[in-house]
Amino acid sequence: MKNYINVIILGVSIIVCVSILAISFVIVKTHQSAYIAVTGSATKSFISDLIVWRGSFSQKAMTSKEAFEKLKTDTESVKAYLLDKGVQENEIVFSSIEMNENYEKEYNQDGRVTRNIFAGYTLTQRVTIESSEVDKIERISRNITELIDLGIQFFSLRPEYYYTRLDELKLDLIAKATENTRIRAETIAKESGSKIIKLRSASLGVFQITAENSSAESYSSGGAFDVMSKNKTAFITTRLEYITK
Repeated sequence: MKNYINVIILGVSIIVCVSILAISFVIVKTHQSAYIAVTGSATKSFISDLIVWRGSFSQKAMTSKEAFEKLKTDTESVKAYLLDKGVQENEIVFSSIEMNENYEKEYNQDGRVTRNIFAGYTLTQRVTIESSEVDKIERISRNITELIDLGIQFFSLRPEYYYTRLDELKLDLIAKATENTRIRAETIAKESGSKIIKLRSASLGVFQITAENSSAESYSSGGAFDVMSKNKTAFITTRLEYITK
C-alpha cells in the first residue's frame, strides 16, 4: 500500500482554521539569571485526500474446487461493478483467498456432541480500494448493497481517511505555534518588567489528529490519529524557555 502508513496520510482542498493559544507560563529567577517559560499551541483543520476502503465476500461448497469457481465468478462481478462505478483498475487490490473447513456438530438425545460432521468449505476473498477520489469512493461504499442484486453478499468495512501531506502540515503548525509562543513570551516579559535575551530551550508536545470539532478528550498522551473522519483537525503544542533580564 502506498506510503499512507508512513506519512500517516491524511488537500484536495484545505480548510484552514488556525487558532493559537497559550496554555501556561512561568517566570523563574535564580541567583544567576532569570528565565521565562511559555507553552502555546496551534490547530489546523483540513480535509483528507486519500481514502482506503476494504470489503470481503465468501462462497461455500462441499468441495474446494466448487467454492473456488463460485468465488471466482463473484470476484469478476465485484471488479466489473467497481470499474463501472468509476474506480480505476490500479486502485483495486484483491488479496489471496482464505479457505476454511466447515463442520457441524451431531448431538445425541442427551444433548452431548457425538461427532463433528464435515460440511464443506468456505472461501473468502478480500478487496481493498485505495484512491485520491475521496468523495467518489465514499459514495460507492454507501451504495455497495447494490451487489446483493447480483447475489453477492458483500461485507463492507467503514472507509478510512488519510492525508498525504502530513509532514508539510506538521511543519506549518510548528512554525505557527512557535511564533505565537515567542510573541506571548515577549509580551509576558514586558508586562513583568523584564526583557528576553536569548532562547534557553525549546520542545514540542505530542502531535494530535482528531475528528474536526472533537473535544480535547480525544487527545492521547501518545498522540491521537483519527482515520475514521474525512474532516480532521491537527493540534500541536510548543514550549519555549527564554533567558530574561
